[in-house]
Amino acid sequence: MPLTPLNALSPLDGRYFAKVSHLRDTFSELALIRLRLRVEIEWLKALSAEPAIAEVPAFSPDTLARLDAVTADFSEAEGQRVKDIEARTNHDVKALEYWLKQRLSDSSEVQQSAGFIHFACTSEDINNLCYALMVEGSRSKIMLPALDRVVDKLVALAHELADLPMLSRTHGQAATPTTLGKEMANFAARLRRVRMRIASVRLSGKINGAVGNYNAHVAAYPGVDWTGLTRRLVERLGLEFNAYTTQIEPHDSLAELFDAYAAANTVIIDLDRDMWGYISLGYFKQRARSGEVGSSTMPHKVNPIDFENSEGNVGIANALLQHLSAKLPVSRWQRDLSDSTVLRNVGVALGHTLLAWDACLNGLSQVEPNPARLREDLEQAWEVLAEPIQTVMRRYGISEPYEQLKALTRGKRGVTRDVLHAFIGALEIPEGEKQRLLELTPSSYVGLAARLARDV
Repeated sequence: MPLTPLNALSPLDGRYFAKVSHLRDTFSELALIRLRLRVEIEWLKALSAEPAIAEVPAFSPDTLARLDAVTADFSEAEGQRVKDIEARTNHDVKALEYWLKQRLSDSSEVQQSAGFIHFACTSEDINNLCYALMVEGSRSKIMLPALDRVVDKLVALAHELADLPMLSRTHGQAATPTTLGKEMANFAARLRRVRMRIASVRLSGKINGAVGNYNAHVAAYPGVDWTGLTRRLVERLGLEFNAYTTQIEPHDSLAELFDAYAAANTVIIDLDRDMWGYISLGYFKQRARSGEVGSSTMPHKVNPIDFENSEGNVGIANALLQHLSAKLPVSRWQRDLSDSTVLRNVGVALGHTLLAWDACLNGLSQVEPNPARLREDLEQAWEVLAEPIQTVMRRYGISEPYEQLKALTRGKRGVTRDVLHAFIGALEIPEGEKQRLLELTPSSYVGLAARLARDV
């Protein structure tokens, strides 16, 4: 049966097909084959540029252009031909080598050097570079821009809501007030910090043979500076050269990056749950979308489904990302194949990450504050002013200030403005300080929250 969004096994290729389509160009099987082709051709070009390898003469400009065109014009039909060869060889990289030799059979210059396609390479020499290029391309073109959109929205909300007071809740109980904008600023700052981690990881690569020692290279051409030649190739691809590997590049940089993505997702899930809670409390209202149904039986419902969808996708993404970062750097002796199938799921992990970020952004774009509800909670929580009162009492040396306010307020409902004002009126503190405390309300007791929100 032809694959369609209705019969796909994975929701990334089914329900969420359109939402992750731009990742498909980076992580599909076709994309992997195309990158392998690029690396194989770059390696052949590097050999042709090495004067000491006389058997691969320097290619003419026309041949170099032809080689570049083979990669640029590589189609899905050609990818299928590679897969047809793989069906016989049961080896994906070798299948590409055979296809490439056939594809260039009409080039006399290349045919003189056809035996140098995939020269001295193990499959991992090609694959490690391809996966690093996949991850790098998705990071710069897709993932970081998506995260930036979430941060930008949080910053906009922080500025818009900087002065809107809100009752905090520590341990789920009424606590020192903040502003709604400051709470958005907290998440913006956290995501900016983890974004720097994601962006700063330098992905590495190698092309040094079966166990990382250039054994076959030196056997054929002992006079060539193989470390210099391969370093130039890896760095020309935009990667950091790793000189010390076994058969596999140890994937430490990939693990570092996947850990950074998982850290961003942890912040996102914290944001999702807080927003869910604020909506439940009525601090935010959700804009109803025309034609949308919130519940199949309760017509009034507008559910926080974007934040719930985001939370669920973060869970799947982080399970995969954490497995990737724990598994990939571990390989028995000089190589085992257990990383191969795991690497094929990098796009799945990032697909669920992207879904989570986009759903969170959709949720943030559909909420608006409810000042009346925020004010109602604050007006019923005068007990939170016990903190500033006892702190001012400490300044003026009044005995047992904490204990006095604890006796007045702890665990008591209905602590009112009048109760606190009567207590303040009896304090032996300067009149100016007493007046300042009498003017304080739960809505005005927000410290530097508004300034911090505007400065994010």
